[in-house]
Amino acid sequence: MTTDTRIDTYASLRIPDFRYFVLNSFLITATLLIQEVVLGYELYKITRDPLALGLVGLAEAIPFIAVSLFGGHLADRRDKKRILQWSLAVIILGSVILYIAFQPSVVAGFSQTVRLAFIYGVLMLIGTAKGFYSPASSSLKPFLVPRELYANSATWSSSFWQAGAIVGPGGAGFLYSGLGFDNTLLVVIGLLIVCFLLISLVGRKPVPVSDVPTAGLRESLSEGLRFVFKTPIVLYAISLDLFSVLFGGVVAILPVFAEDILRVGAEGLGFLRASPSVGAVLTLAFMTYYPPTHNAWRNMLLAVVGFGIATIVFALSTNFYLSLLMLALTGAFDSVSVVIRQTIMQIFPPDHLRGRVAAVNGIFVSTSNEIGAFESGLAARLFGTVPSVLLGGVVTLVVVSYIYIRSKALFSVKLS
Repeated sequence: MTTDTRIDTYASLRIPDFRYFVLNSFLITATLLIQEVVLGYELYKITRDPLALGLVGLAEAIPFIAVSLFGGHLADRRDKKRILQWSLAVIILGSVILYIAFQPSVVAGFSQTVRLAFIYGVLMLIGTAKGFYSPASSSLKPFLVPRELYANSATWSSSFWQAGAIVGPGGAGFLYSGLGFDNTLLVVIGLLIVCFLLISLVGRKPVPVSDVPTAGLRESLSEGLRFVFKTPIVLYAISLDLFSVLFGGVVAILPVFAEDILRVGAEGLGFLRASPSVGAVLTLAFMTYYPPTHNAWRNMLLAVVGFGIATIVFALSTNFYLSLLMLALTGAFDSVSVVIRQTIMQIFPPDHLRGRVAAVNGIFVSTSNEIGAFESGLAARLFGTVPSVLLGGVVTLVVVSYIYIRSKALFSVKLS
């Protein structure tokens, strides 16, 4: 590979398979967030209970965590593209069932409790599919670009993901207002079908063969865990994300802020949900030219500190525009840690372990996001919305201080 290719900002995007992959990443992120936002808003309107929002995350997280290690095991031993196609098919099926579940002729005669139980059951089906989709997707990415483009591809894949995270929530509010809940779900189903077609365009990659004798299922599942826990930079990187988002994340309870604190309605909720990703995309655009992988560990710790401070200010804000700015800053700081963590996850795991290590990372991410959503809803019910978010920001700062003390040796690690 020539020096020119190494410094070409768009090098990864010149590879067709990677383009299809990140376009799918953009679209599936936007689509599932549209579904999540409108579903959460509809459930809050029905129940007026922040815990109902938290249960949405928990319903997806439990099966995701339960099957992720097995999903990683399959991703290391089977055709990753085929796993992605089957997983997407199940997600599409789940979205179709959700659409049917909200039809008046279907729900007539059922109590609210039964309806909610059915909806959470469908979300568990979708969470199960994600448990197979996530490790297959994460472990496929390093096979789409040469090793010297890992940092570049991590930045671009994060950029497309964050762009989807902008379009999804922002579009959700307008789709909900303009088309209504039912028709928005139909749009979701159509977009998921497009995602299936994009994945189908990615060429099949060979399954890596390990020079280590093939282990049994139990041993295979534990290999990924052992690798993570014996590799400090991997363990601390995913732990930072786990605890900062688990306690400091506010996304799940934004409908409460939109309805009861800032009083900006469904469209305002769309802007609130999109703000972290706006900040992230602007930062990622900067990082395509100035990647944060030089002095990576220092930059990651500083980013998490910034995330915690912005969360605290958001909790105290009663001004819509200040709240938007603070959410944008949380996205900006989070994007720095995401790029560094993705680069770490591409550089350190050996090829034959990528699926299982990705599964462990996925469990940490799901715990921070989905179980974090449940924690946010529960804490908001127990302590009040604002105190729970304020406490989460403080806990984030405590966690990063502890990891700083434990990880000083990592300041010398070079990723670029």
